[in-house]
Amino acid sequence: MMKIKELVDRLNLEVVVEGNLEVEVTGGYASDLLSNVMARSSAGDLWLTIQGHQNIVAIAQLIELSGILVTENFSIDDDTVKKAKELGINILRSKLDTYELAGRLYQLGIE
Repeated sequence: MMKIKELVDRLNLEVVVEGNLEVEVTGGYASDLLSNVMARSSAGDLWLTIQGHQNIVAIAQLIELSGILVTENFSIDDDTVKKAKELGINILRSKLDTYELAGRLYQLGIE
């Protein structure tokens, strides 16, 4: 396991919303289909997506994900940022695509 803060440093991630960067990442999940994330991800996962609308925060809270990583530098709605701040949900962003980030996370031991 690794803390969000360590991933931010190792993968040079942008912290869009700082919830709790000390939370442990216990796994990863990549999908842009919200129903799939709800059905297949687990508490503690870091979710990789290109979605930036407010519903991603609700999913992260519901599943108790460690955070959301928006890939390919996609935009994140202002309402999403506001809601994530209210709920303390970590939102990170990277210029890298989902495939490359998933590979790098796997190499770091996040499965």
